[in-house]
Amino acid sequence: MKSLAFFALAALAEISGCYCFWVVQKNQKNVWLLAVGCISLIGFASILARVDSPFAGRAYAAYGGIYIAMSIVWAMTVEKSWPDRWDLIGMILAISGTLMILFGPRRG
Repeated sequence: MKSLAFFALAALAEISGCYCFWVVQKNQKNVWLLAVGCISLIGFASILARVDSPFAGRAYAAYGGIYIAMSIVWAMTVEKSWPDRWDLIGMILAISGTLMILFGPRRG
């Protein structure tokens, strides 16, 4: 469960960091937001590296589902964009994959 908290925090940091770049390029916002974005992306990498996993690739794969869910939440709360049924179905599938990767039975 601790990993899920790290995944959620990492996703928030990654999405907010990338969003800074998005608004600068798409909406001609203040270029200083790029510095905030870089700091946020450094935070993302630092947080994700704290996940308890024997393999980085497995941690990144499991993280993907959480990232997708947090992106939908971001769109709703920050961008005021409500997801359609395909967004929600995709999010459910991604979270299902994350749970299988995290909690599925392992050999040896």
